Amino acid sequence: MHLITCPFCGPRDETEFRYGAEAGKQRGTAEASAEGWSRYLYGQRNPKGETREIWLHLACGEFFLLERNTVSHAIHRTQGLRREDRA
Repeated sequence: MHLITCPFCGPRDETEFRYGAEAGKQRGTAEASAEGWSRYLYGQRNPKGETREIWLHLACGEFFLLERNTVSHAIHRTQGLRREDRA
């Protein structure tokens, strides 16, 4: 079991959270090709080591940034996201 610190609710059990997406991933434009949309929707970097991800806390419904190490599973930081940043 891991404890993840929700920036809005404090430390909670990992079962209360869901992975959302890679942080910083750029959405394609309306003119993007089918191949471009496919890469956006299904392509994942899956880095070994330090990563930044968007997570959702199911209990409060807030999205937040989580910085962690994919090798050691250490969580370095969590930070709330503004609602304007979610679109």
